[in-house]
Amino acid sequence: MKTELLTHRLLLIAVLGTSSLVQATDLLDIFRSAQSNDPVFAAARASQQAGREKLPQGRALLLPSVNLVANSTFNDLNTQYKGPFPFPGGTNRYNSNGYGVTLVQPLFRQQNWLAYSESELQVVQTDAQFKIAEQDLVLRAAQAYFDVLIAQDSVQLSEAQKTAISEQLAQAKRNFEVGTATITDTHEAQARHDLTYAQEIAAQNNLEIKRNALQQLINALPQDLKPLGKQFKLEAPQPADMEKWVNDAQLHNPQLSIAQAGAELAEKEVTRNLGGHLPTVDLVANYAKNSANGSSFGVGSDSTNKSIGVQLNLPLFQGGATNSKWREAEANSERAKQELENARRSVALQTRQAYLGVVSGIAQVKALQQALTSSESVLEASKLGQEVGVRTNLDVLNAQQQLYSTRRDLYQAEYNYLLSQLRLKAAVGALDESDLVKVNQALN
Repeated sequence: MKTELLTHRLLLIAVLGTSSLVQATDLLDIFRSAQSNDPVFAAARASQQAGREKLPQGRALLLPSVNLVANSTFNDLNTQYKGPFPFPGGTNRYNSNGYGVTLVQPLFRQQNWLAYSESELQVVQTDAQFKIAEQDLVLRAAQAYFDVLIAQDSVQLSEAQKTAISEQLAQAKRNFEVGTATITDTHEAQARHDLTYAQEIAAQNNLEIKRNALQQLINALPQDLKPLGKQFKLEAPQPADMEKWVNDAQLHNPQLSIAQAGAELAEKEVTRNLGGHLPTVDLVANYAKNSANGSSFGVGSDSTNKSIGVQLNLPLFQGGATNSKWREAEANSERAKQELENARRSVALQTRQAYLGVVSGIAQVKALQQALTSSESVLEASKLGQEVGVRTNLDVLNAQQQLYSTRRDLYQAEYNYLLSQLRLKAAVGALDESDLVKVNQALN
């Protein structure tokens, strides 16, 4: 049975008109091409680079800031003195120039320290998001690859089924001509032949769609893809304990890491907004130099000013904005806690589904392998029964339909099993290229 399955898959190259001299593309080739060409993954990489800049931005709040101010001013001054001893007034026109440098080093700003610690959590979220993008690319590459394979299988099976039914139709016509069969057998075979032809057209259209989907991922027309071969094996999850996988997912799933960091961020936001009532203390140093070629007294001057000191700022009243922001942060913190709990439950559910997908996939593949053997036996028995007159042409047609449907279901179950393996590794945050290498070994 396995030899026949392999033979059917190898026939895809001939069916699709592919030259045997062209090297087939495997799953790793598709994945590596997607790494370089998929715009979704490229956007995720850029998002990670942008998100990591949150850390130096948060650190900058703790470091000194230095500002340079310079000016050049033309003055047109008209002065008239009043009083018992009036001085002579008049108009003075002169230029004044100056520059100054101010340095501010925060000494106590609780909000800045909290903002810096928040930036660290934001980087954790950024890296977890990119981890999700990496795992998603592995899954999308595998899904697109196997979608094309099952579409190719469907085309090949449709053509093989049409060939078999054509032979049955020709036999029915011959039997009718010699009077050993009724016209009903011919009509039944013709109807089944027409139906199979329609299914073949749909299969070819679906293959084109799946190839276009793969092309979108790698930005190139996909070459011939390697099908499953002799190296395909069914392996149960290790460890064979669903709850251990769930516990591992609770520790390493990147979605949960994002939610956990989000909850911690929300808690820090509560403290940061509450700190809006606290004073701030800064070290302030100034250096300024000014010169003017005139003044209200008619003489110019040069001046230099240096100062250093500690500045305290105590917010007293801001219209209730500080308390409002604190209440807003409290509500957001509660929302983040609930989102974290929902993430825990969702991750547990996803992990259990992926684990059961692998386990049930193994059972389904084995059952379909046995069903395929039985379907082949039924077809042979039906053909033999038709020859001796105990089975009708319709029995043979039904047996053929059952055989090809079972074979198609088996192919699909094998691909779903491989995808379930990858999804299980993704659920625990452990999916990477090495897992594709293992799956790739099952390809010819």
